[in-house]
Amino acid sequence: MESDAGFKELVKKYYSELSVKEWKRLVRDPYHRLEFDTTMYFLRKYLPRKGLVLDAGGGPGRYTIELAKMGYNVVLLDLTPKLLEIARKKIRKAKVQSRVKQIIEGSIDDLSMFKDNMFDAVLCLGGVLSHIVVEERREKAIDELVRVTKKNAPIFISVIGRLAALIGGLVNFPERIKLNYFQEIRDTGNYYGGYGFAPCHFYLLEELEESLRKRKLQIIERVGLEGLATWHRRELNRLFKKYPESWKVWWETHLKTCTHPSVAGTSEHFMVICKKL
Repeated sequence: MESDAGFKELVKKYYSELSVKEWKRLVRDPYHRLEFDTTMYFLRKYLPRKGLVLDAGGGPGRYTIELAKMGYNVVLLDLTPKLLEIARKKIRKAKVQSRVKQIIEGSIDDLSMFKDNMFDAVLCLGGVLSHIVVEERREKAIDELVRVTKKNAPIFISVIGRLAALIGGLVNFPERIKLNYFQEIRDTGNYYGGYGFAPCHFYLLEELEESLRKRKLQIIERVGLEGLATWHRRELNRLFKKYPESWKVWWETHLKTCTHPSVAGTSEHFMVICKKL
């Protein structure tokens, strides 16, 4: 097994090679837009009206740019220099440089460059926390995200779901279910790389919630970002393209069901929104 530093390098390498695709990922088709649009829906619902926001692990800056357009001041932090290169270009193109106060290369498990209680909201989206495989470092990252958040401010954390990863094995890679790495994900949530994805810890919903409650955070909402559509990419894209009226009903259905714990727990990505008391 790799060391924590080794896992970090593998994550950095993976996202360096995928940098342009990672910028496009959240808008590449209606299925992938579900993650983005659902996240934005709940950010609008729970963010304070103004303030300084940390986009921790924000990669190429998709959320940073959206928040800057909404009038927030944003600090973007990410592990991968290539993603931050893209972010700088896209931020300039969007003409929101004045709102993006800093772009910093760094890891979410060491936010020592920031003071305690500094941010009016903190985002850690898209599975960034999941890419810290070593539990001790994951817990340190959560401590850091909480530390830099002001009291009574919201924290938004989205991770990659373990149950969805197992379903994904059935749908996409049935021949691999017999391999040890599938069983490792099933039993521990840990995936150490080598099969086309960066090292990752796939979360159970109750596991993340327990970590947050230990820190006396108030859990406000849990959200399945793909929700009932998880692993139904082809069907969802067809619905969007061929049946626009049905799509409107599906989006309404998605928003009505995505906060149900059983839907969040089986979603490809799920987000827990909490408040620092």
